[in-house]
Amino acid sequence: MKLSRIAPLGAVALATALVLAGCASNEGSTPASSSSGSAGAALTGTLNGIGSSAQGAAQTVWIAGIQGINPNLTINYDPQGSGAGRKSFISGAADYAGSDAALKDEELAGTFALCASGTKGIDLPVYISPIAVAYNVDGLTDLKLDAPTIAKIFSGKITKWNDPAIVALNSGAKLPSASITVVHRSDDSGTTQNFTDYLAQNAAAEWGKPANQTFPYQVGDAAKGTSGVAEAAKNAKNSITYIDESGIGTTGLKVAELKVGSTFNKISAEGAAAVVNDSPLVSGRAANDLAIKINRTDTQANAWPLVLVSYVIGCQQYKDAAKAKLVSDYVKYIVTPEAQAAAAKQAGSAPLSSELAAKVNTAAASIK
Repeated sequence: MKLSRIAPLGAVALATALVLAGCASNEGSTPASSSSGSAGAALTGTLNGIGSSAQGAAQTVWIAGIQGINPNLTINYDPQGSGAGRKSFISGAADYAGSDAALKDEELAGTFALCASGTKGIDLPVYISPIAVAYNVDGLTDLKLDAPTIAKIFSGKITKWNDPAIVALNSGAKLPSASITVVHRSDDSGTTQNFTDYLAQNAAAEWGKPANQTFPYQVGDAAKGTSGVAEAAKNAKNSITYIDESGIGTTGLKVAELKVGSTFNKISAEGAAAVVNDSPLVSGRAANDLAIKINRTDTQANAWPLVLVSYVIGCQQYKDAAKAKLVSDYVKYIVTPEAQAAAAKQAGSAPLSSELAAKVNTAAASIK
């Protein structure tokens, strides 16, 4: 199944309250519209989520929005990382997980503490964002890289900024003779999963490893979470890292252009969304599990195949019906045009296409 193209952003009106930067997760304000499945009801109770740090900024905005129209609702989200989120949800320590990687087959083969007997977790895509290859090199503002060169840098095979492979891609650029400081995630990370999947599919010989949520090479410096790698790269001269674009913020990090086919593309949420919309769902999953198999070799114009899809993971059926309603209504709220546009404003993400949002809404409505 291919997903349709993303709808234009300009038609979506935002409420000022939904786009406030840095709002606390339990501070609320009223969104532009209350047309979601949850917004018309007075929701009461508490939800605890753990997971993706890339999804953190969007979660902050979504939580503020839905709590603003449901003052007796409390949602807490701890951005410990995707791996921690899935483990916490599976064990019952969190009501839902945020994850930049869908549930693995081996995870689905096990039991889920909060789910009714015989039922499993389901993956509901809520957030699409490009992953940046970001760098901190004085005087270098226009870096171009391809997948094989990125693979050699992050595996430690290329160690100098003026390596011939980098020079060949950057004619006329000011490339120092300095050593490259690689910064990677120290925690189990969905961003790492997506980054290594891109390299495994586009530079298999140079990378030499399968996709994995744990960074596979002992090279450079390690830091926890999106904010951790952003801070580490900011503070290290001649550094390079991979990071959800939302984490760059005011760090001053520059983003490399990516060779896609025969052209170099600039990072864009639209290019990331186009790749996702041309990608099929993972086969063999339950009807309401919407895990996406990203087409990492997409070469359409302006495509950005170094992209992550981040999910809310919840039970198809909860043991606690009250929790089920809260999770269902929260996800239905997240995929409204207003909430998606608010996340795009805050985090630089790409709103879900109307087709994908409708599928997620239907799947969320089936949670019980």
